[in-house]
Amino acid sequence: MLLEEIPLKVQEDELPDEVHDLLDESEKRADAFYEAGLGPRFYRYVPSDPVVVYRSMVFLIESKQLRGKKFCELGCGFGIASGLACLLGMDATGIEWEEELANRATQLMHDLGLDVEILNDSYLPEGFESCEGMGGKDLVVPGTGRGQGAMAPMYDGLDPAEVDLFFVYPWPDEEEFMRSLFREIGSEGSVLLMYQGEGEISAYLWDEED
Repeated sequence: MLLEEIPLKVQEDELPDEVHDLLDESEKRADAFYEAGLGPRFYRYVPSDPVVVYRSMVFLIESKQLRGKKFCELGCGFGIASGLACLLGMDATGIEWEEELANRATQLMHDLGLDVEILNDSYLPEGFESCEGMGGKDLVVPGTGRGQGAMAPMYDGLDPAEVDLFFVYPWPDEEEFMRSLFREIGSEGSVLLMYQGEGEISAYLWDEED
């Protein structure tokens, strides 16, 4: 399958009050998280720029790039992108491996009255693995891979083939790894939104034709 990059045209419009509320509260909790000395324990947790992420999602929705409203954040941390997706009317799920972060995300969503499901799980479905390759991680796919009789990848209570928009903020050496994962778990017409640091963000459309 082919991943087709979607040109993003992000407008710098004023943010709605409910978005400000989410960002302000999440910033307070992130500050408390680091003040509690938890940063070194979860050193791989680095938040994306939520304003850039929000405006990119707005563009994808308003330009009708999305086939539906099911959203999944891979490695959600505090679940901020999932909360933003919920505010935009999407059926949002965040997946976070670290129990401490998953609990904090669940509490944040509950306290703000946002209907977001947080799964304390790996974003690698059962049977999928990662290994160190040249220049970064490589994805190890179970069985013979997609389209060859292998079982469809699944999360606990979530079928990734039904997800319309995935979001991820990978480490720089894991960007191709996440694109490879999207090729395996995505489906025709689904979109991957990938934050790449320092305000850079990209979107990819999953296309069956290669």
